[in-house]
Amino acid sequence: MQAPALRFGALAALAAFCQVTSAAEPFRIGALVDTTGVYSGIGGPGGIAAVKMAAQDFGGKVLDRPIEVLSADYQNKVDIASTRAREWYDRNNVEMIIESTDSASALALQKLGESKKKVTIFAGSATTELTGKQCSPYGIHYVYNTYALANGTARAILEEGKKNWFFITADYAFGHSLESNAVSVVEQSGGKVTGKVRHPLSASDFASFLLQAQASKAQVIALANAGRDTQNAVRQASEFGLGGGKQVVAPLLIFDSDLKGMGLKAAQGLQFTTAFYWDYNDETRAFGKKFFAQTKTMPTMVQAGMYSAVMHYLKAVQAAGSADADKVMAKMRATPVNDFFAKDGRILANGLMAHDMYLAEAKMPSESKSEWDLLKIRKVIPKDKAFEPLEKSACPLKG
Repeated sequence: MQAPALRFGALAALAAFCQVTSAAEPFRIGALVDTTGVYSGIGGPGGIAAVKMAAQDFGGKVLDRPIEVLSADYQNKVDIASTRAREWYDRNNVEMIIESTDSASALALQKLGESKKKVTIFAGSATTELTGKQCSPYGIHYVYNTYALANGTARAILEEGKKNWFFITADYAFGHSLESNAVSVVEQSGGKVTGKVRHPLSASDFASFLLQAQASKAQVIALANAGRDTQNAVRQASEFGLGGGKQVVAPLLIFDSDLKGMGLKAAQGLQFTTAFYWDYNDETRAFGKKFFAQTKTMPTMVQAGMYSAVMHYLKAVQAAGSADADKVMAKMRATPVNDFFAKDGRILANGLMAHDMYLAEAKMPSESKSEWDLLKIRKVIPKDKAFEPLEKSACPLKG
């Protein structure tokens, strides 16, 4: 008669052990970034550091489970991004993936996240398709998009009377989207596009593209690219004597790391749109100094956005009492983002995190007082002016 009781006791002990083991399973977040390529300075290792900082600052645990951050270099390749993400979902039970760059890979991750019912946050990719026709109930576009970038920079330059534009564009989804949005702003404002040329990702020689732009006699040479491509284009334009006279160079996406990489001598006077600057106010400076202590660089807007997004996500998980993507997304949409990165930021029905943007200008070398004193904020662009209104979105989820 004792054997069944013993067996029952053993089973109960095993069940209790399994419950403890299950409760202690790490809560995993995945960060997919470019660690060595053209966009490594934008998100890259600094983006991974930002995600880990957010997890640590949250307390290191959520739902009584230790937070574990997985990371990988997807090499700006769609197949590698998709394969790694699928592996994380299927083998590692990753609850959320955040990426730092590359719109083509982001669109693939958006579809995969929707099929797996997993929250996916986009920090560095910029295409408006993420919140347009290819939107997802589980996707959040957090930092910026091509509409906001083109709208802020192009309008500022057009207001100065520069109406004729020539585009040098990265030949993939992000570049095409950025060019398209900027062209719309130019034409709607009575401007004219005199020519376009497209270059491959990771181009090192922009001479032929810049000569075409110079020959067009356009008042504005717009760069619809990013990262080292933008750095190379601006640096070579400066060597050709472009940008200081009748023709101005207008990068539609540029980062602090780019300004530092190319130097203020080449970058001085460039106008551009940004979502964050470390030296904007006391809150941004506090985060910047904390980030610098760990990475020895100041955060780009992507890295700052990755920290903010992960913190907002973890707070939503805690509030929902669950990792269920539908419950977490409901909490994230219902809760404004109020931190050093954004004030009254709102996640809209199409997944766009709408927040204020800034029109910035690269400082002259004589204006810079320290290594990371690189730009000045010219004006705040309110979120309802910076981003496309929800009612104009092509997303079928907008209600």
